[in-house]
Amino acid sequence: MDWKSLPAFLAVARSGSLRAGAEQIEGTHATVRRQIEGLEAQLGTTLFRRNAGGLTLTAAGRRLLPQAIAAEAALLEGFNAVKGLDREASGRIRLSADPMTAHYLLAPVLADFAALYPEIEIELKLSYFLDSIEKDETDISIRHVLSVEEDAVGRKLFPLSLGVFASRNYIDTKLVNAGSKGKGLTWIGYGEVPELQKMIAATPFADARIRHFVEDPQMHLHLARAGAGMTFLANWASTVFPELQRVPGTQLDQRRSTWVLLHGGLRRVRRARLLVDYLSAALLERRAEFIGQ
Repeated sequence: MDWKSLPAFLAVARSGSLRAGAEQIEGTHATVRRQIEGLEAQLGTTLFRRNAGGLTLTAAGRRLLPQAIAAEAALLEGFNAVKGLDREASGRIRLSADPMTAHYLLAPVLADFAALYPEIEIELKLSYFLDSIEKDETDISIRHVLSVEEDAVGRKLFPLSLGVFASRNYIDTKLVNAGSKGKGLTWIGYGEVPELQKMIAATPFADARIRHFVEDPQMHLHLARAGAGMTFLANWASTVFPELQRVPGTQLDQRRSTWVLLHGGLRRVRRARLLVDYLSAALLERRAEFIGQ
């Protein structure tokens, strides 16, 4: 089939005349007429009927119209998918991550990436809530989750280990005097969080007192560093802050994994692929810190 005839058919069907159809596709009256006549010859049927008001679709033309519109949409989708694939790496890309990962791990990575690709602009959103890729709230997302529910292109990098951490001084001075099941010790609390209660109950310090109401995980890290008590942190925290130490007798929780997720519509967009590849490689270099022992 001569696919070049479809734009002429759609233009005339939408405008109602050869001349107006030619203007739509920036062609000539004669060219559009030849394409319509050629399409009718191929199909062996008449697609338009001339009347006083111009051209109207015949029954065959009306039947072809939705198929032609669908073909046009498919072509446009294909063009959009590859548009810009071979352009210079440039433009804006939206990245979301949790503040802890961004502040202590991503800042130097993103600085190096920006130096390598000066025409790519990163719009960084930091939140402990997950921005939806399906709802177009972000383009790329770094997540530490039990599972991924969204329809996105994902790379599962490695397990994220969560452990019980406190300052070395707190462990040296408080742990030796602790009673049964951690009596006399302190947890830094998040408030009424059932998941936290379950995690505490699974440790050797189930009876330690839960103090404070601190929603910000980053503040948990700083309070633990200052000796305020024990809290759950990602294993990599102790490599960034050596004064933190995993509390003896505790185990690492490796149910969560670290993912780099990409909006499916951007997987052929060069700037998005470049950033995903760079982030994945940088995080994989620190695999041992995330996993722990």
